[in-house]
Amino acid sequence: MRKKVVVILLFALVNALFARAQQYDIQMDNRIYADGIASVKLLSSEDQLSEPVGTLGDIFHISFDDLNLEIRHLKYTFIHCTHDWKPSDLNQIEYIEGFMEDDITLYDHSFNTIEPYMHYHADFPNENISFNKSGNYVLFVYDDTPDNPVLTQRFMVVEPLPAKVVCDVHSAIDVNNRFTHQDVSFTVFTGGYRIRNPQQTVHATIQQNGRWDNAILGLTYHSGVGSELHFDYMDGRNSFPGGAEFHTFDISTLRSNADHIVGISFVNHHTHAYVLQDEARPYSAYESRGNINGRCYYRNRDLRNEFSEDYVFTHFTLKSQYPLTDGSVYVFGELTGWQLLDEAKLHYNKEFDFWETDFLLKQGVYNYQYVYVPYGSGTIDATYIEGSHYETNNIYYIYIYYQEEGTSYDRLIGYQSCSITDNE
Repeated sequence: MRKKVVVILLFALVNALFARAQQYDIQMDNRIYADGIASVKLLSSEDQLSEPVGTLGDIFHISFDDLNLEIRHLKYTFIHCTHDWKPSDLNQIEYIEGFMEDDITLYDHSFNTIEPYMHYHADFPNENISFNKSGNYVLFVYDDTPDNPVLTQRFMVVEPLPAKVVCDVHSAIDVNNRFTHQDVSFTVFTGGYRIRNPQQTVHATIQQNGRWDNAILGLTYHSGVGSELHFDYMDGRNSFPGGAEFHTFDISTLRSNADHIVGISFVNHHTHAYVLQDEARPYSAYESRGNINGRCYYRNRDLRNEFSEDYVFTHFTLKSQYPLTDGSVYVFGELTGWQLLDEAKLHYNKEFDFWETDFLLKQGVYNYQYVYVPYGSGTIDATYIEGSHYETNNIYYIYIYYQEEGTSYDRLIGYQSCSITDNE
């Protein structure tokens, strides 16, 4: 009896702390809240380019660095979300098994680096904490208590027997956007899911590359026959600007200039790398190039030891013949967490007539692009500087959610990725 009371009190305490956390500036998005935290990756496998999507029961991996070397008592928990990334109506006790939170106890010191850091990592679910529902989740990492947030990261958990999703990426149906946009159409074969009212219970999300700011949420099917739900439209609701292929640079070695690096120097006890100058290309023809769709992976080619990747002040310069005075320009991609970071904002250098910025990045190979945000808008425009082409090899991720009648949460019953090259 006493043990049962203790367990109930523990659940109540953790839920009270969690409720308090909602009063703070915590978003159901990929965010960093603590200074010094960098190079966050949440993956579904050991592959650094894998997506944070797994089947119920699969193991996820979270890792990040702390450049401030602070003593932290790191803990984490999970927040279950709706298909449109709002906290669901489920209580934590309904979807978490084991403890309501777990500690991050695994960490390593960087090896032989100029910029020292602590590398933290954890795998979940594990014997201490797991989840029993599919759907959208936010991993919430905090320092001792939820009112000291460190980071939040989205991840998705798919049902063990998912519905089949067949997708097609093609140039836009709208003749005005035929050469600049891509439409993403798909069909869901519901299989063993008996869906009686799909117009209200089934929602789809389309995500372009790793971005969530321009993801299309809450799509309902256009037509259906039996167990087939068709998501193809004529009104452009499934359309994305194609954009351009990402730029690439390689700082996995600091002994010589690698891909798109024109100089490496050591100044004031810091290493600096200079990326080949880019030029605004809004009206240029499509240029095919191999890329990793805005992603990055960490690597030190000079040392084989683990955690030997150093941090480098990486310099970007952009030359533009077109006015950039009515908005702000940012370096953008996974290297900025797909967010608009102050340190990634470019500033005009009047002496040399170009735009520039520099910020710390971990050694590795990177994709990136330049995005434009008009003043007072807040909307990211990835085409103003880079241009837009229907041929661009973007990768799209499709998520199918189903809120079964009599339940209060969105199950993730289908997942698929595709690109325009799949049609070739």
